[in-house]
Amino acid sequence: MLDSELKSKINSLRDKFWAGGISNPLTAIEQISYLIFMKRLEDLDTVNQKRAEARKEKYKSVFQGNSNCRWSHWKYFNAEDMLNHVKDVVFPFIKNLRNGSSVLYAENMKDSNFLIPKPSLLQEAVSIIDELNITSRNQDIQGDIYEYLLSMLNISGENGQFRTPRHIIRMMTELVNPKIGEKVCDPAAGTAGFLIASYEHILKENTSKDIVKYDEYGAPHNIVGDKIVDKKHWDLLRRHTFYGFDFESTMVRIATMNMILHGIEHPNIIRFDTLSKAFQQKSEYDVILANPPFAGSIDKSDIHDNFKLDTTKTELLFLELFYNLLNIGGRAAVIVPNGVLFGSSNAHIKIRKMILENCQLEAVISMPSGVFKPYSGVGTAVLVFTKGNKTDSVWFYELMSDGYSLDDKRDFIDGKGDIPDVVEKFKTKESSIKSITVPFEEIKKNNYNFSISQYKEIIHEEIKYDDPKKIIENVSKLEDDICKELDELKKMIK
Repeated sequence: MLDSELKSKINSLRDKFWAGGISNPLTAIEQISYLIFMKRLEDLDTVNQKRAEARKEKYKSVFQGNSNCRWSHWKYFNAEDMLNHVKDVVFPFIKNLRNGSSVLYAENMKDSNFLIPKPSLLQEAVSIIDELNITSRNQDIQGDIYEYLLSMLNISGENGQFRTPRHIIRMMTELVNPKIGEKVCDPAAGTAGFLIASYEHILKENTSKDIVKYDEYGAPHNIVGDKIVDKKHWDLLRRHTFYGFDFESTMVRIATMNMILHGIEHPNIIRFDTLSKAFQQKSEYDVILANPPFAGSIDKSDIHDNFKLDTTKTELLFLELFYNLLNIGGRAAVIVPNGVLFGSSNAHIKIRKMILENCQLEAVISMPSGVFKPYSGVGTAVLVFTKGNKTDSVWFYELMSDGYSLDDKRDFIDGKGDIPDVVEKFKTKESSIKSITVPFEEIKKNNYNFSISQYKEIIHEEIKYDDPKKIIENVSKLEDDICKELDELKKMIK
């Protein structure tokens, strides 16, 4: 819940980059991320040093032998000297850091470049980031600052990628309900929104209810996890629970910083094309949450040999990948384009059959096409399934509103729409005006069609008309009234 002053500073930072010649939001966020990392690195090093002193332990600073790379050392340089120092000394230093006790992401920094072109832009950006005072904020605010930065991503990426609305992510996370001790994966992680939502969900479920606060968008705050008392559980959460993969190096770096600022100091974010032969498909995850690229395709020669589907369509291959990565009993909530629900190709039918017969398909939640505007008007649905048992019946829900207008403006209405109803009714698979439960055999007979329109009964309202004689009588009375009024008007004219 950022106050107006913080938002104003972040907006100013964004505007400075735009005016300074970096108009691509993805590039701007990446460059801002580097600066935030430089600032956070010193702050966290100082915190860790104080902790070590309190415990009477030895501590080796990450800046040992490189004290001139500290933020506090160079932040007051004049603009020209600052740009040269950061570009030639500080940036190479953070690129070559190796993972230790601090929040280091050297592996993801290998092919990064420092692209801030103007001394004045760097100096102004450093000043604003210093004023944000990020480290002194609680974890909520640190995460919110970066999420607000990510809202600059108002453009669709290549290969059908676009940022998933956070309230949709929270809905999906509620449905699969990740817990401490489970491994959570997003094989198409993007900015790591699903992984962060999973972390926050676990914290929320382990925070006293009277402490948790919700903002107008439905996002939980003050989720301190006060019920998590075992240090091993905290270590598990922050090091060995969340795993994300993406093939774009820029997105990997942004996802890493996003997780760091949300409290996951050792993010397991790895650059990998998870559909390729090089990726090792192991059944090792308990929860998968994802919104994979819709419109992408992959070179047939590079497709992993494990895939049984004969297709290059990424939306279908990702579905099989999710199945392959899940443990038996593992749960998934994933977004697919509507074409996956009813497509008639052999690959479409085969993947739907596989999910029905090798998993318990628990829900198909159809969403209105405006959910992803202004990026895309494509119609989508959420599939929720558990690997292992064959499906006996499927709960279909037609989500009509997500709490925002469904045009390009996506104006705030209540930030919720039908989402609370989806989450509540999912627990019992209750039927209603918007939901219906369909037996497996009926779906099988319909070529494994997952579209709710195929099964939802269309109710035709009977329109009752008045008796024709009554209608004629009413018209005659009306004519008489009109004639009387005309006579009155004539008398007035005379």
